[in-house]
Amino acid sequence: MTTYPDLHLFIDNTWRKTADTRPVLNPATEQEIGRLPIARQSDLDDALNAAERGFRVWSRTAPRVRAQIIMRAASLLRDRGPQIAPSLTMENGKPLVQARMEVIRGAEFFEWDAGEAQRLYGHVVPSAPGIRYTVVREPAGIVAGFSPWNFPLSQPARKIAGALASGCSIILKAAEETPAGAIHIARAFQDAGLPAGVLNLVFGNPAEISSYLIPQDRIRVVAFTGSTAVGIQLTEMAARSMTPVLMELGGHAPVIVCDDVDAHAAGRMSAVRKARNSGQVCTSPTRFFVAEQSYAPFAKAFAERAAQVRFGDGLDPTTEMGPLANARRIAAMEALVEDARAKGAKVLCGGARPNGPGYFYPVTVLAEVPDDARVMREEPFGPIAIINPVSGLDEAISRANALAYGLAAYGFTHSAANVDRLTNEIEAGNLSINTLEASVAEVPFGGVKYSGHGREGGADGLHHYTVTKTISHRMELETEPTVAGGTP
Repeated sequence: MTTYPDLHLFIDNTWRKTADTRPVLNPATEQEIGRLPIARQSDLDDALNAAERGFRVWSRTAPRVRAQIIMRAASLLRDRGPQIAPSLTMENGKPLVQARMEVIRGAEFFEWDAGEAQRLYGHVVPSAPGIRYTVVREPAGIVAGFSPWNFPLSQPARKIAGALASGCSIILKAAEETPAGAIHIARAFQDAGLPAGVLNLVFGNPAEISSYLIPQDRIRVVAFTGSTAVGIQLTEMAARSMTPVLMELGGHAPVIVCDDVDAHAAGRMSAVRKARNSGQVCTSPTRFFVAEQSYAPFAKAFAERAAQVRFGDGLDPTTEMGPLANARRIAAMEALVEDARAKGAKVLCGGARPNGPGYFYPVTVLAEVPDDARVMREEPFGPIAIINPVSGLDEAISRANALAYGLAAYGFTHSAANVDRLTNEIEAGNLSINTLEASVAEVPFGGVKYSGHGREGGADGLHHYTVTKTISHRMELETEPTVAGGTP
């Protein structure tokens, strides 16, 4: 029988409840599946004090030991995957197979960063005899982390992995709509032997928690994944305390389809990817700019496959796409589609909410969408795809770069010349050619322009959780220093 975990805060290695709670709903049924405790200010103070104590211990723990504990927790997550995945499906709606893959993906983030914990190298700068300049990286301090609802386990994993591997402690405010993933991570680390206070998990009113934690002098890094609007607010708040930020924000990913690829195959593949997580992915392929010669077969193949996507309860093994997160997302889809229709866009499939319970919305394909339609400028964060013809690569690149976002971009081509142009001219933090995978543990991930600042993952993934210290060491005491011009 599938069960949903009992929900708690996790502070100083202790699970706690609070008097104030809010419901967690299954978006496929709209039924309550749990009650989430809401942190009070006293809980946040306890978390800050615990994180301060935890940092003193963890920052002085050998990197090899830190890595061993992180790897132990990752192994527990893998072992518990069959029990964890259904809870992710129940709270988020995604198909069970995608939930299982998310648990594995979260474990991979921990495994990679555990390795990087042992490779936070410094360096020695060449200097004159008798002088040595050494540059080292040290853990920054307490991290205030904020993770979104669309990936309940892998998104918290990214923040926790980077912080812990660097030697920092962390207070994570995970998403109130989807709390189970972060709770499963905390349980794994508790069982793996993580010292008390290193990882603290809270839930509550997002604005109240961020406005209380971020200005605290003890918070030395703010790591956030979410909307651009909220990211700007948190960055401004952190700037008042000169606190560094790591921001992974919204996107509106363009896909350029050149005329030298199999348009039918590319269309079907793109439709399947658009349905992933019901399109609620910051890197979801959305704005398709297709060479005129390939436009008709691509659009036809995309729409046909999109219409075949079976949506339903994620616990049903035949489901390909689950519901959206909440009723607000349904309203957003309906408003964007209505606006596009009114401005002359064609609806090739989808475009209407089905009857019955659950926050379901089909994959919707809009074609020949004018630039003044809202959906061309606003990230839908749902299962809406836009397919527009373009005269050539010049137009495709220009339209791809036209927005203020620059998180992920994609291209389909077998031409080395086209790849060279896409590589050099596309404005995005992540460019994928002939694949719609934008993020893996081994490579840095993040955006440019209004899509964020900093990188998670890869060899660069720990840098935002560290500070650089330079040590200048003169072997003999300089007894008679000179000033400019040679005067003693």
